[in-house]
Amino acid sequence: MPPGETPPAEGSTPDAGPYETHNPAKGWGTAPLVAIALIVAGFVGFFLGWLLELW
Repeated sequence: MPPGETPPAEGSTPDAGPYETHNPAKGWGTAPLVAIALIVAGFVGFFLGWLLELW
């Protein structure tokens, strides 16, 4: 190709990458949300009990 020429356009490349068989779900799963909620509820309960004991 001579200098200054525009290269030819590429064809479509939908198959350029590897074939993916696993597409993870977007967002949080139920188990991590329940675990975080239980941990937060435990901390709130602990500090609320501690506060009421001092009161």
